[in-house]
Amino acid sequence: MRKLKKLIYAALTCTFLFNLNTPVNSTEKEVKVYSGRHYNTDRGVYKKFAEETGIKVRLIEAAGISLIERLRREGENSQADLILLVDAARITNAAKAGLLQKIDSTSLERDVPTGLKDPGKEWYALTRRVRVMVANPKVVDISKINDYTDLADPSLKGKVCLRNRKSPYNQSLVANQIVNKGQKATKTWLNGMISNVSQPFFPGDISIVRAVSKGKCGVGVVNHYYVARMLAGVNGRRDALYAKKTSVITPNPAHVNISAGGVAKYASNKAEAIKLLEFLASPEGSKGLAAPTFEHPLKEVNQNQIVKNFGSFTPDNVTVDALGSNNSTAIKMMREAGWD
Repeated sequence: MRKLKKLIYAALTCTFLFNLNTPVNSTEKEVKVYSGRHYNTDRGVYKKFAEETGIKVRLIEAAGISLIERLRREGENSQADLILLVDAARITNAAKAGLLQKIDSTSLERDVPTGLKDPGKEWYALTRRVRVMVANPKVVDISKINDYTDLADPSLKGKVCLRNRKSPYNQSLVANQIVNKGQKATKTWLNGMISNVSQPFFPGDISIVRAVSKGKCGVGVVNHYYVARMLAGVNGRRDALYAKKTSVITPNPAHVNISAGGVAKYASNKAEAIKLLEFLASPEGSKGLAAPTFEHPLKEVNQNQIVKNFGSFTPDNVTVDALGSNNSTAIKMMREAGWD
């Protein structure tokens, strides 16, 4: 199975590379995008940008960590102009690795809220995601679960499901707690929560929702849009039925993560890359990316009724930059607590 996945990934990468290398008119403007966002609906936004500007968008999609490794490997020979990644850890690590460059843009400074952009102006958020809890009311008393810290309560012994330590979403959640509570309190929380885990750590958020629905555990932590997509039937009727058996608990204030973009260090089409990034971060562009994926735009909430049913939320005051700065500490503390 692992070999099959590698072959499929290689085939997809080659296809996108072929598209990148297709000859174009020498007077035709273009921007080459390396994207860790894996949503077909994003292409509609790129199409609208191309129609409005005449700039052709050429796209390579892959997992975020694969893109970062690729950029490092390619160095000055990279074809990337614009880099899109999901999660605070991924985009801040790209900046730390010297893969991005500073952007001077009045539009980006205006459209992207404080806390959702790089103080050094190398990356800017495009969409927002809330880390929520999903619970089975037949297994746990949901009235007693209001915050992430409640997952460490001894009453949840053997009832907590978590995604594995490699998940950047969980790394950022722990980094968030470090900033909010301090390392001592976060260590206590981690030890308590991990002691409540009975199932093996899961590879993805959707598998956690399924496990909670089936009663294999009582509560898990996921990004809100995974549940929304399941409820909307994006993954099929069976997953929709699974999701309907669960309750979404949105902490208030909540940990909010992002997808974000930055201009590649060796971009050959820098002006076009900035123009596309400005479009994606604009109210129109951010909503265009977020609406069909059930994410939240930068400055408003997703108006889909499924998402609205999850309840309102107030983002906490932790900046994305702070999440990235505490990523390595978070991973270390997760490992020490036994989070595999």
